[in-house]
Amino acid sequence: MPATTDIPSLARLIEPGMQIALPVDYAGVSMAMTHALIARGAGDLDLVCVPTGGLQADMLIGAGLVRSVETSAMTLGEAGGAPCFNRAVRDGSIILRDSTCPAIHAGLTAAQKGAPFSAMRGLIGTDVLRHRPDWCVIDNPFGPGGDPVVLVPAIQPDVAIFHAAMADRAGNVWIGRRRELATMAYAARRTIVTAERVIDGDLFETEIMAAGTLPALYVDAIGIAPKGAWPYGLWGEYPADTGELLRYAGSAKTDAGFAAYLAETGAAAP
Repeated sequence: MPATTDIPSLARLIEPGMQIALPVDYAGVSMAMTHALIARGAGDLDLVCVPTGGLQADMLIGAGLVRSVETSAMTLGEAGGAPCFNRAVRDGSIILRDSTCPAIHAGLTAAQKGAPFSAMRGLIGTDVLRHRPDWCVIDNPFGPGGDPVVLVPAIQPDVAIFHAAMADRAGNVWIGRRRELATMAYAARRTIVTAERVIDGDLFETEIMAAGTLPALYVDAIGIAPKGAWPYGLWGEYPADTGELLRYAGSAKTDAGFAAYLAETGAAAP
């Protein structure tokens, strides 16, 4: 059964140099862990955005904690581009591993299955492929010839981090239809979850809830964080705060503005 602990203690599980898997903005982003990670200050992180990144990744980049990012896109949605990410790419302070949504999912699925790689066709002829020397093109060994496929290496993050509506006291976590969260947890060596609440019942008690529940077997630690996805929304719980996202986008246009935003929101680095 995974331990339930406070958010700063969860952040201390993240060590410098780790590869961290983070979910897309609508799937349960643990902004509570974002603030705690910035306060923790563990740097040289390699982020894998599943499959796109947003506010969480942008703040970690702005705080100077990120060494590389693998993603198919980086955006704040209606609030526009991700300012810290854009600056870091321009000045070369992070390594960008440009990818596609299917390629990231394929890499994670390969790790989930214990396979060294996954084969794909959709990348053939793309500019993305030209900039990924770690991807390999071979001829389909089961075809008649002339059928190239791309081998995408398995992606096995050190830690997957996400936010969910609820967990039960056995450590099972309800993720609903957000199956990418399960893929992250299956692929990663460890999974850290923040949740709105812990319930007394068993999430596997009924077929309806069980279908959307991640077993405790794949969860290493849980922290309780009411409104832990804010200013992002959480399905069935609360909507996104577009005004706050716009405020961040405006503040983070400069390094000074970003630092002021961190200080104001209590996420300033030590």
